[in-house]
Amino acid sequence: MSLSVTLITHNEGANIVDCLKSVAFADEWVVVDSGSTDNTRELAESLGARVVRSDGWPGFGPQKNKALALATGDWVLSLDADERVSPELAARIQAVVAGQGGAALGFELSRLSRFCGQWMHHGDWYPDRVLRLFRRDSGRFTDDQVHERVVVDGPTARLQGHLLHETMPSLDDAIDKMNRYSRGRAIDKVRGGKRGGLGAALSHGVWAFLRSYVMRRGFLDGKLGFVLAMYIAEGTYYRYLKMGILSGQLGHSIEPS
Repeated sequence: MSLSVTLITHNEGANIVDCLKSVAFADEWVVVDSGSTDNTRELAESLGARVVRSDGWPGFGPQKNKALALATGDWVLSLDADERVSPELAARIQAVVAGQGGAALGFELSRLSRFCGQWMHHGDWYPDRVLRLFRRDSGRFTDDQVHERVVVDGPTARLQGHLLHETMPSLDDAIDKMNRYSRGRAIDKVRGGKRGGLGAALSHGVWAFLRSYVMRRGFLDGKLGFVLAMYIAEGTYYRYLKMGILSGQLGHSIEPS
């Protein structure tokens, strides 16, 4: 049995080396790059990855399916460039590929994220379980613009060990990502028949804060636990507000491009 690692990239020169080195045990590395202007492609190729350039941006789900279509391994591990596989998780993945995963055709990984320099062990971000390891012939990504997920045709299980997520090193990075992701998620929701607006934005934003900070004990992460809960609430607020704009309920409608 063999393992393919797939990634999609855009200007990930600062991350791609550590990411690929954490999965050096794989049999194949496939990188689909959408117009990087830094040294992402050169660095990936220097580490043995097969790099394919992709014009345009169809969204995260379709782009990851492009990478999946290029993989040849029996198993596929899909990563983002700012993620690293911990040694414990690496051992578990290798055991699965060696045939010790039982009947499961896909596996959830527990992602531990760093926010503004601090690992966040509580709140909405932990445990952030994502299905990323799966049999190539049994799984594919949804076509969502953002927050895409893997759908597996068969039983799934969960692996021990952390997928380390080096995300949002500064508040500026976080705010920029919030703007891009809230729009993409709003487009997905409206296309799925959902509607937003000011009332929904306010109510869902308040609920998101209470869920993350109180119910899921984000306060245990100290000051940044509060900041993260506010960040999640604000992202939720803007997502529902943009849904209202996209559907024409707030001002002039705009095209969900």
